[in-house]
Amino acid sequence: MNTNLAAAKRSPGDLFAPIARDLELAERIFQEKIQRREPGVSRLLHYLNHYRGKRLRPALLLLTAQACGSVTRAHHVLAAVVEMIHTATLVHDDVLDSASVRRHVRTVNAEWGNQASILLGDFLFTHAFHLSSTLDDVRACRIIGETTNRLCAGELHQVCEKGNLNLGEDDYLDMIQGKTAELTACSARLGAMYAGADTEVIENLTRYGTYLGLAFQIADDVLDLVGEERSTGKSLGTDLEQQKLTLPLIHFFSQASVADAEQMRRLLRTEGTKRAQFVRILEEAGSIGYARRRAHEYASLAGAQLQCLPPSEARTILEHLAERVVQRDC
Repeated sequence: MNTNLAAAKRSPGDLFAPIARDLELAERIFQEKIQRREPGVSRLLHYLNHYRGKRLRPALLLLTAQACGSVTRAHHVLAAVVEMIHTATLVHDDVLDSASVRRHVRTVNAEWGNQASILLGDFLFTHAFHLSSTLDDVRACRIIGETTNRLCAGELHQVCEKGNLNLGEDDYLDMIQGKTAELTACSARLGAMYAGADTEVIENLTRYGTYLGLAFQIADDVLDLVGEERSTGKSLGTDLEQQKLTLPLIHFFSQASVADAEQMRRLLRTEGTKRAQFVRILEEAGSIGYARRRAHEYASLAGAQLQCLPPSEARTILEHLAERVVQRDC
């Protein structure tokens, strides 16, 4: 991937500088649409300002729009929509994972309990659907509806496979395509579509979003094992605690001897096993290295989809973004 232009050298803080104004407008729509007068609800919604992340999905939507021509009012609305959906999934995920920290602050479920968290996530989902309908364009509603259907199916798939120590790599990839890559693909598709791109470009950028999401999730699953909570700002090791197999463990079981596989199963079923024990075994087996390589492969596939675009600053940032998602510690 060509990252020789100035954008490739930006720090994480200013990578999205060329779309900063557009992100600000999308954020304004986000905040205006979820405002409530009830003090308790308002307090809960305000807490999300400390809780949300890098705005990757709205930035992806706006960058693909810019790379395909120009950013419009519809893009600002849709950027707010995908951010609402993503934030809703974070709130619900923390309930599912019993997580207590995200972005260096207590999670909504840790602060207000599971009931409030589930209802808050639902609140964000319904507001996202309503907001998308204000465009009076059935395309956005249909794509967003299909995306959230697949997203929820991916999450259900993971919950149903919890404790399945025979999960294969294909099943894992299918699962993360639903729970993560569908929304990044949707963001790229909407950005291109509402910029008036032709069908081939839209499909290429949708694939870019899919591969980017797969690379991001594999890297995220590696971080859940080897990351530092001070850097990531969230609870780690939750996949291990709940026996949710991710790619490093799947690779380990596919390569391990009968004795080594049985030792790993015992560790997974033993409460209080330290994350460091798993990391040592998985590193020695080459399983963490394998997962990292797979993440880089998907990042490279993402970058290859951008050849359909003319050279531009937005395209360069999209290329760099594919590298950035697998070279991070948070």
